[in-house]
Amino acid sequence: MVDDDVVRAAPPPGALPPTLRSWRDGDVAVLELHRAAKRNAVEDTTIQAVETWFTRLPADVRAVVLTADGPHFCAGLDLGQLAERSTVQGIAHSRMWHRALDAVQQAQVPVFSALKGAVIGGGLEVAAASHVRVADATTFYALPEGQHGLFVGGGGSVRIPRLIGTHRVMDMMLTGRRYDAEEGQRIGLSQYVVPEGEAFDTALRLAHQSATNSPTSNYAVLQVLPRIAGADPDTGLLMESLMAAIAQGTGEAKTRMSAFLTRSRSPERP
Repeated sequence: MVDDDVVRAAPPPGALPPTLRSWRDGDVAVLELHRAAKRNAVEDTTIQAVETWFTRLPADVRAVVLTADGPHFCAGLDLGQLAERSTVQGIAHSRMWHRALDAVQQAQVPVFSALKGAVIGGGLEVAAASHVRVADATTFYALPEGQHGLFVGGGGSVRIPRLIGTHRVMDMMLTGRRYDAEEGQRIGLSQYVVPEGEAFDTALRLAHQSATNSPTSNYAVLQVLPRIAGADPDTGLLMESLMAAIAQGTGEAKTRMSAFLTRSRSPERP
């Protein structure tokens, strides 16, 4: 948990609905789902505000942590909002989610999610859009849309198979299979598993660690690496060469390397 003495500065521009809270911990911005009574189920106002928040991050934010109030990260879409929606309206609603979670995935800074309890349906789609996922021991994952006569609509059919494989997503949707925290980490739903109650602290520590990296390096990791991985090998290798040359040519890279070499040559170095 964040110490009570930490100064919680004003959130990024744009009023947040009561289902979201935001604060700063130095150069890390925190966005918290704040609807614990509903297991942080997401409705339209919330997902629209998530998009706005990410597109208006202040320039001095170097990393983001996504977290949630209460014992659960997110139980998914508020199903009460599905009533009386036409097919065309349903497409528009899905595309709204796509824009919001694209804003998360395409953020100019690393996004770390702190997971606990239910990470199901739309909640898993939100988590999958973040770059690094830290799950505590209470976390469990599911895609129950099939049991409700539905299909994922927030980008899950694209992002989640890339994490764990299409065959596992098919199993989750066809049978209602759940994965616990350890199983989820093993197959790729998270990168870390920590004891109960420690996900936020760990995600915040990792966010601060990533915030010390060169912004150019972080940009390359977030924006270029995924495109290299999705390209054919020859194109990927060329993209790697171009990005490597750009990164090493920056003034910050030269300063950092000079400082590193100076330290490594110091006779006082152990």
